[in-house]
Amino acid sequence: MSRFLFATWEGGGHVQPLVMVARGLMDRGHQVLVLSDAVNASDAAAFGVPFQPWRRAPSRTDRSPNSDPVKDWLAKTPLEMIERLCHHLICGPAGLYGADTVEVIDAWRPDVVVCHELVFGVMAAAEAKGVKLAVFAANVWSLPTLEGAPPFGGGLPPPRTDFDFDLYARLRAATRQGFQVGLPALNTARASLGLAPLTDLFDQLTPAGRILLATSRAFDFDLTPPEPFRYVGPYMADPEWTEAWTPPWPASDTRPLALVSFSTMYQGQEPALRRVIEALGGLAVRAVVTLGPSLAPDDFAAPSNVAVSARAPHGRILPLASLIITHAGHASALRPLMAGLPLVCLPLGRDQPDNAQRVAEHGAGIRLLPDASPAEIATAVSKVLGDPSYGAAAESLGQRISADAASRSADQELIALAEETP
Repeated sequence: MSRFLFATWEGGGHVQPLVMVARGLMDRGHQVLVLSDAVNASDAAAFGVPFQPWRRAPSRTDRSPNSDPVKDWLAKTPLEMIERLCHHLICGPAGLYGADTVEVIDAWRPDVVVCHELVFGVMAAAEAKGVKLAVFAANVWSLPTLEGAPPFGGGLPPPRTDFDFDLYARLRAATRQGFQVGLPALNTARASLGLAPLTDLFDQLTPAGRILLATSRAFDFDLTPPEPFRYVGPYMADPEWTEAWTPPWPASDTRPLALVSFSTMYQGQEPALRRVIEALGGLAVRAVVTLGPSLAPDDFAAPSNVAVSARAPHGRILPLASLIITHAGHASALRPLMAGLPLVCLPLGRDQPDNAQRVAEHGAGIRLLPDASPAEIATAVSKVLGDPSYGAAAESLGQRISADAASRSADQELIALAEETP
């Protein structure tokens, strides 16, 4: 039996996958502890996983926009987005994350620390205490460290020509340089832990014995990342805060059902949602708009064919739906595909442009700009519903994603890491 300490922050869709992996290890007889923001206590409780909140590090008690430390929707440029991540998550509070993690390591004695890819302070703490480290990403890889991969966040296609490879290499180098703005703060945190300074921010990943990509290899572009990367399959389920839902239309209503989902985290998504609702109001469809805990249904006027819900579970709606209109967050893209549903994607930021591009590359949906007009959205919805090729591509891709989900392997990889001889 081994002990696994999982450490993350309230960043939305990655929390539940990490907790699901912890539960899988418990089911195999191992001990686990999740260290995260106080608001994630209910996520852990839903799976019966032991939990402890951050004591010094930032610890959100709710999912309101005001409590978000990064507030990435305020960033006007990619460089400003990087700076916000570095100052408010990756590096700025690294010393606080590190101190909390060291305290738990000393008290609980884990064999492996498993952390989200952006909490570098946790990585430094594991390094300082000589504990094996695994990095966990519930999305396509987000950091500029993989040669040949399209730069993260741009929603670019896979490189196909020498020009593409050269352009992506230059963009990756520029992005990597942009992140170095956080290096002084990270080195200050490392000094507090008794570690030597780094000359490159991303050298903090070096101690990781595993970097687990909790996504589907079938969904991602045809990449073969080097060691210690491993694809381990997607981990997804309805969040613990969802509630029972009953369709508000009679069973005799045969109009196609559209599911609308624009993130459980706040991203300034209200304008996009209102344009989607307006577009759907003019179509012969039914629609369910799910908001999550950061928005209120009363803030959205909707026509009679559109129902707005804060907490309707996607697992209940997907079997009834014909398509999904989404920001293309990781789970919001993969779960519909696994149900054989095509997508209309309006990515707002983060990993969403990259997910939307993968959907489009596979022919499983249409990617629009985030400020697409109601007329453009209505045209895309009508096209996806009217052209069976989108549904066929979604079903084909979804079958391969489902196969990856059925054989997911994060717990096996972590057990193997725990058993490796130092």
